[in-house]
Amino acid sequence: MSNATTIEAWNGVLFDRFVAFREIVTTGLGAHGEAALRVHPPRAGARVVDLGCGFGDTTRRLARVAGEAVGVDAAPRFIALARREATERNVRFLVADVQSEPLDGRFDYAFSRFGTMFFANPVAALRNVRRALVPGGRLCMVVWRRKPDNEWLHRAERVVSGLVARPESSDEPTCGPGPFSMADADTTTDVLVRAGFERISLHRNDDEIVIGATLEQAVAFVMALGPAGELIRLAGDDGRRPAVAAALRASLAELQRPGELEIRAPASTWIVGASAPGGER
Repeated sequence: MSNATTIEAWNGVLFDRFVAFREIVTTGLGAHGEAALRVHPPRAGARVVDLGCGFGDTTRRLARVAGEAVGVDAAPRFIALARREATERNVRFLVADVQSEPLDGRFDYAFSRFGTMFFANPVAALRNVRRALVPGGRLCMVVWRRKPDNEWLHRAERVVSGLVARPESSDEPTCGPGPFSMADADTTTDVLVRAGFERISLHRNDDEIVIGATLEQAVAFVMALGPAGELIRLAGDDGRRPAVAAALRASLAELQRPGELEIRAPASTWIVGASAPGGER
């Protein structure tokens, strides 16, 4: 299975939208990445790879707590931006489709913050990651838990689904299997076992995030990204946008606390740990 259409989406319209909402993505979702580093920290001096590195903020963070950090992403525009912003000598960035290309080098630690849910063939991708790790090397990845456990995303999708018909087909590229492809613990465990990993663990992490500095920004955010945003984009029905925005505004307003402008919502993830075979137990 090819990642070609997924890469097209991430290097095109999704890149533009992530740039537009960069602060929400890196700050809000960054809290879950920080929790993962506390649960499965890399050792000092470790050589690490950041899978689906996006803007490169996690790669630079890893370089500060470990040793050399290499950020990889299949979307050249993300890598170009990350390279422009990086000033650390122990950081570098590579364009690579981990599913179809072996990683260059031997790593002690592989990390991913919401970067492994979009592979068309996750077993092939994670097998390549496992082969790039030294014996006993560790994998730590953050993935979304179930939709009902991330009610703000699920709420937005339900609202949009009630107003916008899901197209039977579309010429628009998609983001891949979607953000909830690893939400089931058994499915994720099976993928890792088939990819050759051992000592697999899943740690539930619940952490509130800001999805908008204002109600209007929160509405714009869910209309641009996530399952609701994907449905709107694929449907291409601009005539429904005012009605969709109004319905989302009414629904997300229920999350707004008295006296606050920000919209906060509980977010739930799995912090997944696994090891390549070999090494010390």
